[in-house]
Amino acid sequence: MTYRGAVVDLDGTVVRGGDPIPGALDALTALRERVDRVLFLTNNPTVPPAEYARRLRALGADATAAEVLTATTATIHYLRERHAEDDVLPIAEESIAAQLRDAGLTLTDDAEAAGVVVAGYHREFHYRDLQTALDALDDDTALVGTDPDRTVPTESGRKPGSGAIVNAVAGVADREPEAVLGKPSETTARLAADRLGVPARECVLVGDRLDTDVAMGESVGMTTVLVRTGVDGDEEVSESEAKPDHVVDSLADVPALLG
Repeated sequence: MTYRGAVVDLDGTVVRGGDPIPGALDALTALRERVDRVLFLTNNPTVPPAEYARRLRALGADATAAEVLTATTATIHYLRERHAEDDVLPIAEESIAAQLRDAGLTLTDDAEAAGVVVAGYHREFHYRDLQTALDALDDDTALVGTDPDRTVPTESGRKPGSGAIVNAVAGVADREPEAVLGKPSETTARLAADRLGVPARECVLVGDRLDTDVAMGESVGMTTVLVRTGVDGDEEVSESEAKPDHVVDSLADVPALLG
Protein backbone atom coordinates (compact mmCIF):
# COMPACT_ATOMS: atom_id res chain seq x y z
CA MET A 1 0.00 0.00 0.00
CA THR A 2 1.30 3.45 -0.95
CA TYR A 3 0.27 6.29 1.36
CA ARG A 4 0.12 9.89 0.15
CA GLY A 5 -1.15 11.61 3.29
CA ALA A 6 -0.63 11.40 7.05
CA VAL A 7 -2.92 12.82 9.73
CA VAL A 8 -1.08 13.10 13.03
CA ASP A 9 -2.55 13.89 16.43
CA LEU A 10 -0.47 16.18 18.63
CA ASP A 11 -1.06 15.89 22.39
CA GLY A 12 -0.17 12.37 23.47
CA THR A 13 1.25 11.51 20.05
CA VAL A 14 3.88 14.14 19.17
CA VAL A 15 4.10 16.04 22.45
CA ARG A 16 3.23 15.57 26.10
CA GLY A 17 2.74 18.92 27.74
CA GLY A 18 5.31 21.12 26.05
CA ASP A 19 7.91 18.41 25.45
CA PRO A 20 8.30 16.13 22.44
CA ILE A 21 7.71 12.43 23.02
CA PRO A 22 10.96 10.51 22.46
CA GLY A 23 11.47 9.67 18.80
CA ALA A 24 8.52 11.76 17.60
CA LEU A 25 10.47 14.51 15.83
CA ASP A 26 12.62 12.08 13.86
CA ALA A 27 9.46 10.15 12.99
CA LEU A 28 7.84 13.30 11.57
CA THR A 29 10.86 13.86 9.35
CA ALA A 30 10.66 10.26 8.17
CA LEU A 31 6.92 10.57 7.54
CA ARG A 32 7.45 13.61 5.33
CA GLU A 33 9.87 11.55 3.24
CA ARG A 34 7.20 8.90 2.70
CA VAL A 35 4.00 10.89 2.05
CA ASP A 36 3.03 13.95 0.02
CA ARG A 37 1.13 15.80 2.75
CA VAL A 38 1.12 15.88 6.56
CA LEU A 39 -1.70 17.37 8.62
CA PHE A 40 -1.54 17.88 12.38
CA LEU A 41 -5.02 17.36 13.82
CA THR A 42 -5.75 18.18 17.45
CA ASN A 43 -8.80 18.42 19.69
CA ASN A 44 -7.02 21.03 21.80
CA PRO A 45 -9.19 24.12 21.20
CA THR A 46 -7.07 26.61 23.14
CA VAL A 47 -4.08 27.10 20.82
CA PRO A 48 -4.48 28.76 17.39
CA PRO A 49 -2.95 26.93 14.40
CA ALA A 50 -0.25 29.57 13.86
CA GLU A 51 0.89 29.25 17.48
CA TYR A 52 0.86 25.46 17.31
CA ALA A 53 3.02 25.61 14.18
CA ARG A 54 5.41 28.02 15.90
CA ARG A 55 5.73 25.69 18.88
CA LEU A 56 6.40 22.71 16.64
CA ARG A 57 9.09 24.62 14.75
CA ALA A 58 10.66 25.66 18.06
CA LEU A 59 10.92 21.96 18.94
CA GLY A 60 12.60 21.25 15.59
CA ALA A 61 9.65 19.98 13.53
CA ASP A 62 8.63 21.41 10.17
CA ALA A 63 5.13 22.87 10.40
CA THR A 64 3.04 25.67 8.95
CA ALA A 65 -0.26 27.07 10.20
CA ALA A 66 -2.01 25.56 7.18
CA GLU A 67 -0.83 22.11 8.31
CA VAL A 68 -2.54 22.44 11.71
CA LEU A 69 -6.27 21.81 12.13
CA THR A 70 -7.72 22.30 15.61
CA ALA A 71 -11.09 21.77 17.26
CA THR A 72 -11.64 25.52 17.31
CA THR A 73 -10.85 25.74 13.58
CA ALA A 74 -13.59 23.18 12.98
CA THR A 75 -15.94 24.98 15.37
CA ILE A 76 -15.44 28.26 13.54
CA HIS A 77 -16.14 26.55 10.21
CA TYR A 78 -19.33 25.01 11.61
CA LEU A 79 -20.55 28.31 13.09
CA ARG A 80 -19.91 30.14 9.83
CA GLU A 81 -21.95 27.50 7.97
CA ARG A 82 -24.85 27.23 10.43
CA HIS A 83 -24.86 30.30 12.71
CA ALA A 84 -23.12 33.10 10.84
CA GLU A 85 -25.75 35.67 11.86
CA ASP A 86 -26.11 34.54 15.49
CA ASP A 87 -24.49 36.10 18.53
CA VAL A 88 -22.19 33.55 20.17
CA LEU A 89 -21.98 33.15 23.94
CA PRO A 90 -18.79 31.24 24.84
CA ILE A 91 -18.65 29.09 27.96
CA ALA A 92 -14.94 28.59 27.43
CA GLU A 93 -11.54 30.08 28.12
CA GLU A 94 -10.61 33.46 26.68
CA SER A 95 -8.13 31.81 24.31
CA ILE A 96 -11.08 30.09 22.61
CA ALA A 97 -13.27 33.19 22.70
CA ALA A 98 -10.44 35.22 21.14
CA GLN A 99 -10.20 32.81 18.21
CA LEU A 100 -13.95 33.02 17.62
CA ARG A 101 -13.76 36.81 17.78
CA ASP A 102 -10.74 36.98 15.47
CA ALA A 103 -12.65 34.85 12.95
CA GLY A 104 -15.27 37.59 12.67
CA LEU A 105 -17.99 35.95 14.76
CA THR A 106 -20.06 38.21 17.02
CA LEU A 107 -19.63 37.35 20.69
CA THR A 108 -21.91 38.30 23.55
CA ASP A 109 -22.06 37.78 27.31
CA ASP A 110 -25.80 38.52 27.34
CA ALA A 111 -27.72 35.27 27.77
CA GLU A 112 -30.87 36.74 26.25
CA ALA A 113 -29.03 37.90 23.13
CA ALA A 114 -27.26 34.60 22.43
CA GLY A 115 -28.23 32.60 19.37
CA VAL A 116 -25.70 29.87 20.08
CA VAL A 117 -23.76 28.78 23.16
CA VAL A 118 -20.27 27.39 22.52
CA ALA A 119 -18.94 25.20 25.33
CA GLY A 120 -15.28 24.24 25.52
CA TYR A 121 -12.15 23.91 27.63
CA HIS A 122 -12.40 26.15 30.70
CA ARG A 123 -10.03 25.85 33.67
CA GLU A 124 -11.99 28.52 35.59
CA PHE A 125 -15.40 26.96 34.95
CA HIS A 126 -17.79 28.12 37.67
CA TYR A 127 -21.35 27.62 38.87
CA ARG A 128 -22.21 31.00 37.39
CA ASP A 129 -21.17 29.68 33.95
CA LEU A 130 -23.76 26.92 34.29
CA GLN A 131 -26.36 29.51 35.25
CA THR A 132 -25.47 31.70 32.26
CA ALA A 133 -25.70 28.74 29.89
CA LEU A 134 -29.01 27.65 31.42
CA ASP A 135 -30.41 31.17 31.02
CA ALA A 136 -29.27 31.29 27.38
CA LEU A 137 -30.37 27.86 26.21
CA ASP A 138 -34.02 28.37 25.34
CA ASP A 139 -35.70 26.58 22.44
CA ASP A 140 -34.23 28.99 19.89
CA THR A 141 -30.60 28.83 21.10
CA ALA A 142 -28.20 26.15 19.87
CA LEU A 143 -25.56 24.40 21.97
CA VAL A 144 -22.27 23.60 20.23
CA GLY A 145 -19.23 21.92 21.80
CA THR A 146 -15.66 22.48 20.62
CA ASP A 147 -14.66 18.82 21.12
CA PRO A 148 -15.65 15.70 23.09
CA ASP A 149 -12.41 15.02 25.01
CA ARG A 150 -13.46 14.52 28.63
CA THR A 151 -9.81 14.37 29.73
CA VAL A 152 -6.51 15.52 28.26
CA PRO A 153 -3.05 13.98 28.81
CA THR A 154 -0.42 16.17 30.50
CA GLU A 155 3.03 15.59 31.93
CA SER A 156 1.41 15.31 35.38
CA GLY A 157 -1.45 13.01 34.37
CA ARG A 158 -4.93 13.41 32.96
CA LYS A 159 -6.83 16.66 33.44
CA PRO A 160 -10.49 17.52 32.70
CA GLY A 161 -11.00 18.55 29.08
CA SER A 162 -13.63 20.26 26.95
CA GLY A 163 -15.95 17.28 27.03
CA ALA A 164 -16.38 17.72 30.78
CA ILE A 165 -17.63 21.27 30.20
CA VAL A 166 -19.82 20.32 27.24
CA ASN A 167 -21.42 17.50 29.24
CA ALA A 168 -22.00 19.73 32.27
CA VAL A 169 -23.75 22.39 30.18
CA ALA A 170 -25.77 19.83 28.24
CA GLY A 171 -26.76 18.13 31.49
CA VAL A 172 -27.99 21.23 33.26
CA ALA A 173 -29.91 22.29 30.14
CA ASP A 174 -31.27 18.74 29.70
CA ARG A 175 -30.50 18.67 25.99
CA GLU A 176 -28.04 17.20 23.53
CA PRO A 177 -25.62 19.55 21.73
CA GLU A 178 -26.52 20.41 18.16
CA ALA A 179 -22.93 19.49 17.30
CA VAL A 180 -19.65 18.63 19.00
CA LEU A 181 -16.73 19.46 16.75
CA GLY A 182 -13.16 18.22 16.77
CA LYS A 183 -12.50 14.53 16.21
CA PRO A 184 -14.42 12.37 15.32
CA SER A 185 -17.03 14.77 13.92
CA GLU A 186 -17.99 14.63 10.25
CA THR A 187 -17.18 18.34 9.89
CA THR A 188 -13.63 17.82 11.13
CA ALA A 189 -13.14 14.73 8.96
CA ARG A 190 -14.29 16.71 5.92
CA LEU A 191 -11.99 19.62 6.71
CA ALA A 192 -9.03 17.27 7.17
CA ALA A 193 -9.69 15.63 3.80
CA ASP A 194 -9.97 19.04 2.14
CA ARG A 195 -6.68 20.19 3.67
CA LEU A 196 -4.83 17.07 2.55
CA GLY A 197 -6.33 16.87 -0.92
CA VAL A 198 -5.68 13.12 -0.83
CA PRO A 199 -8.26 10.28 -0.90
CA ALA A 200 -8.90 8.90 2.58
CA ARG A 201 -7.91 5.37 1.55
CA GLU A 202 -4.43 6.70 0.76
CA CYS A 203 -4.02 8.29 4.21
CA VAL A 204 -2.79 7.00 7.55
CA LEU A 205 -4.09 8.52 10.78
CA VAL A 206 -1.97 8.31 13.93
CA GLY A 207 -3.31 9.13 17.39
CA ASP A 208 -3.59 8.04 21.00
CA ARG A 209 -7.39 7.92 21.41
CA LEU A 210 -9.75 5.24 20.19
CA ASP A 211 -12.98 7.24 20.46
CA THR A 212 -11.69 10.27 18.59
CA ASP A 213 -8.59 9.54 16.47
CA VAL A 214 -9.27 5.95 15.50
CA ALA A 215 -13.03 6.43 15.24
CA MET A 216 -12.63 9.34 12.83
CA GLY A 217 -10.08 7.51 10.70
CA GLU A 218 -12.34 4.46 10.52
CA SER A 219 -15.35 6.57 9.55
CA VAL A 220 -13.66 7.87 6.40
CA GLY A 221 -11.62 4.80 5.44
CA MET A 222 -8.13 5.82 6.57
CA THR A 223 -5.60 3.32 7.87
CA THR A 224 -5.48 3.91 11.63
CA VAL A 225 -2.57 3.58 14.04
CA LEU A 226 -2.93 3.83 17.81
CA VAL A 227 0.15 4.84 19.80
CA ARG A 228 0.58 3.82 23.43
CA THR A 229 2.09 7.17 24.50
CA GLY A 230 -1.19 8.89 25.37
CA VAL A 231 -4.63 7.99 26.65
CA ASP A 232 -5.47 4.51 25.30
CA GLY A 233 -3.57 1.23 25.13
CA ASP A 234 -4.08 -2.48 24.58
CA GLU A 235 -6.62 -2.92 27.38
CA GLU A 236 -8.83 -0.17 25.96
CA VAL A 237 -8.54 -1.63 22.44
CA SER A 238 -9.98 -4.93 23.65
CA GLU A 239 -13.03 -3.14 25.05
CA SER A 240 -13.57 -0.58 22.28
CA GLU A 241 -15.83 -0.63 19.23
CA ALA A 242 -13.17 1.34 17.35
CA LYS A 243 -10.41 -1.05 16.28
CA PRO A 244 -7.12 0.40 14.99
CA ASP A 245 -5.37 -1.29 12.09
CA HIS A 246 -2.11 -1.13 14.03
CA VAL A 247 -1.10 -0.56 17.67
CA VAL A 248 2.48 0.58 18.25
CA ASP A 249 4.54 1.89 21.13
CA SER A 250 4.99 5.39 19.74
CA LEU A 251 5.06 7.60 16.66
CA ALA A 252 8.68 6.47 16.18
CA ASP A 253 7.34 3.09 15.03
CA VAL A 254 5.03 4.47 12.35
CA PRO A 255 7.42 5.20 9.44
CA ALA A 256 8.39 1.52 9.33
CA LEU A 257 4.73 0.61 8.82
CA LEU A 258 4.65 2.72 5.65
CA GLY A 259 7.66 1.01 4.07
